[in-house]
Amino acid sequence: MEFLYPNVFYGMLIPLVLLFILLITSKSTIEKYFSKEILEKLKVNKKCMSKKNRNIIYFFVLIFFIISLARPVMNKKEHEVKQNLIPIVIALDVSKSMLVEDIYPNRIEMAKKKLQNIIEKSMNSTIGIVLFAKDSFILSPVTEDFISLKYIVDNIDTNLNFVNGSNIFSILEATKYMLEDFKVKNLVILSDGGNEDDYEEELSFAKENDIVIYSIGIATQEGAPIPNKNGFVTDSNGNIVTLKLNESIKKLSLKSGGGYIDFSLDNTDVTSIINRINQQSKKEELNVQKIKTYTELFYYPLALALFLLLLALSSFPKVFIRKKENRLQSVLFVFFIAYQVSNPMQTYAFTFNFENIEKAEQAYKNKEYSKASQNYREVNPNSEVFYNLGNSLYKEKKYDDAIKAYSKVVTDNKGLEAQKLYNIGNSYVQVNKLEKAKEFYEKSLKIKEDKDTKENLELVNKELEKQKKQEEKQNNKNKEDKNKQQDNNQQKNKDQENQNQNKQQQKQEDKTNKKQNSEQKQSQEQNQQENKQTQDKKKQEEQNKIQQNQTQQQSAELKKDEISDMEEKKWMKMLQNQKTPIYIQKVNTNKESKYNEKQPW
Repeated sequence: MEFLYPNVFYGMLIPLVLLFILLITSKSTIEKYFSKEILEKLKVNKKCMSKKNRNIIYFFVLIFFIISLARPVMNKKEHEVKQNLIPIVIALDVSKSMLVEDIYPNRIEMAKKKLQNIIEKSMNSTIGIVLFAKDSFILSPVTEDFISLKYIVDNIDTNLNFVNGSNIFSILEATKYMLEDFKVKNLVILSDGGNEDDYEEELSFAKENDIVIYSIGIATQEGAPIPNKNGFVTDSNGNIVTLKLNESIKKLSLKSGGGYIDFSLDNTDVTSIINRINQQSKKEELNVQKIKTYTELFYYPLALALFLLLLALSSFPKVFIRKKENRLQSVLFVFFIAYQVSNPMQTYAFTFNFENIEKAEQAYKNKEYSKASQNYREVNPNSEVFYNLGNSLYKEKKYDDAIKAYSKVVTDNKGLEAQKLYNIGNSYVQVNKLEKAKEFYEKSLKIKEDKDTKENLELVNKELEKQKKQEEKQNNKNKEDKNKQQDNNQQKNKDQENQNQNKQQQKQEDKTNKKQNSEQKQSQEQNQQENKQTQDKKKQEEQNKIQQNQTQQQSAELKKDEISDMEEKKWMKMLQNQKTPIYIQKVNTNKESKYNEKQPW
C-alpha cells in the first residue's frame, strides 16, 4: 500500500495538534450556561461517555480523515494504451474549372463544404490537405489536430492565381511524400474530374505505391460556362466553353481499389466515402500512452471516521425525567434546554422582534413612515421585513434606499417576487430612470401577469418615446443652429475678404500713381539706360525659363508622390480585407499537365 498524496500528513500535522489542544481545553456549551450543581441534577446517571473519552474519539476521527485525504491505494500498475488511426490525404481542386456555377454558389465552395464535413465526421483518423491545379501544394501535413485543420480550411484563399490545369499525377506524388511513414495510403479527391480522358499512368503509379483513391465528383452532367469579368470564358474560336463532369476520375478511383460517388446536397456522399475507407483500411498504431491504474482504499478510513464521529456525537448526558410527570412535558423541557443552550438570547430576540413588527405596522398605518422604517430596521432581517422596509422608504420618498431594500428580498414566492419587481420599477420611475423601470416591469410580467404592471409599462414606453422624439428635435435644432452659425461665419469671412481686396486695390492704385509720376520725372534717365534694361530683360527671361523648368520638375515629383500614396492606400485596404494568410508548400512533380496553359481551365 502507498499514498498518492503523502504531503497531506505534513501539511495537516500542525492543524491536528492545535485542534486536539482546543478539544481538551475547551468546555462544552452546556457547561458554559449551567453550573455544575444544575448539571448534576439534570443528569440521571454517569453512565454516559465522559468528555475526555469523547475528545479522544474526535482525535482519531481527524486522523482517519487525514489518512483518507492522503488517498491510500494498492495494486498500482502501468498499462500501455495504443492509438490506432487511419491516415487520409484530401486533395481539393482549385483550378479555374471549379469556378463554374452549375452548383450553388459554385463548385469550389461546394468542395470546401465537403472538405469541412469530412474533417468533422472522420473518427480515429489523421488527415492532411493538398490543393492542386497544374501543381500541388501541401496546405497541411498529416495531423490529428482537427481544430487547426478547420481553421486552415476556413481561411483558404481560392482566389489565388494558380496556374491553369488539373494535374492528378502531382496529387499522387504529394500523397506518397506525405504518407511515406505509413503502410496504409488513402487519397480523397474533391474535383470535377480534371482535364484528361485517360489516367492509366496515374493508375499505375497509385498501384506501385499502394495508394487507394476515393473521389467525390463536384460537377453536374449538364455543366455550365466559366464566369469571368467580361461574361464567360471562350475558346480560341470565340465560342463559350461549357465544362461538364469528367467521369475518367471515376474509373481511376474504382480501378485503384477505392470508391467514387457524385456530390449530394446533404452529407450522404461524405458518409459513404468515410464508411468505405473505414471498412477497407487497416488502422495503424501511431501513439503509445502509459496509464497508471490502482485500487482505491480511501473510503475505508473515511467510513471509520464517520462512524466514530456519530458515536461521539450521540453520547451526550441524558436529561432527568420524572416518572410522575407527563412524557410530553418532559420532551418539551428537553427541547427548551437544547434551544436555550444553542441560542440563549433567541427567545428575548423573538419577543423583541414581535414588538418591533407591531410598532412598525402600526406606524405605517398611521402614516408615520420614518418611524416605521426605523422599527423595521431593528427587526431581524428576512424577506418580508425587507419588503415592508422598502414600502416604508418608498412612502418617505427615499426611492434609492427603497430600491436597495427591495433588492434584498430573496423568496421562492412568485407573487412576492413579482410585487417586489413591480415596486422597484415604480421606484425607478420616481427617480426618472425609465429604462431601468421598464426592465423591472418586464421582469415582473414574466413571473406574473398584472393589470397595473402592464399599464405602468405602457406609460413608461410612451414617455420613453416622447423623450426620444424630444431628443431628436433638440438634435435637429442644434444642427440647424450650427448650420446658421456656419453660414454667418462664412458671410463674415466673405465681407472681410472683400474689404481686404478693396484695400489692396487702393494700395495698388496709389503705387501705380506714384510710379507714373516717377516715370515722368525719370523719363530722361530711362532713355539713357535703355541698353542696360534690354540686357536685364534677357537675363530675366533666362532666369524665368530656369524657374519654369524647376517648377515643372517639382510638380512631376509631387504627382509621383501622390500616385505612390494612392497605391499605398490601395494595397493597405487589400491587406486589411485579406483573410489570415496560410502557408502552402509546393510539391515537385515529375509529370507536367498535358493541358495547354493558354486555356484558363
